[in-house]
Amino acid sequence: MSQQLEIDAHRFVREARLLEGFLELAELPRLHDLVTQVAGKVEYRLQGVRGERGQPRLRLEVGGALPLICQRCLGVVEQRLEIDSLLELVSADSEPTQEELEDDSVDFLPVSGSLDVRVLVEDEILLALPVAPRHEACSPPAAAEAGDESHPFAALAALKTKLN
Repeated sequence: MSQQLEIDAHRFVREARLLEGFLELAELPRLHDLVTQVAGKVEYRLQGVRGERGQPRLRLEVGGALPLICQRCLGVVEQRLEIDSLLELVSADSEPTQEELEDDSVDFLPVSGSLDVRVLVEDEILLALPVAPRHEACSPPAAAEAGDESHPFAALAALKTKLN
């Protein structure tokens, strides 16, 4: 495992810093149950920026590919990641106004103290993944194996006919 990636988010924005690098999938434990293998990595870029009214914001970009399980055929489907999130820093105990909640151009990130970049990247990946990943065109595995087999209850229907 690599070193801890913790930042002081407000200072990071004040200094307009930039942090970029790679994270191994093995370092993102909440993804392990969703991927077919934990080999591989994702690339991230985190930049401290200010909004039009001076609001502290983080721009997070994540790229890469994850080998997910197709929910239709149970094969491997490669899910491309192209995440570009703008996150406005707010204190952990503040409540956003209704107007702020309706603005879809920015998401709010409650921060108190340090921010673990690895957890932030993992959160954004989890939010970007499809609920049921699948290929554009594929068949369920049972359909290919079943072929021309009869209905599973056909034998019972034939038995019922014999008894009558």
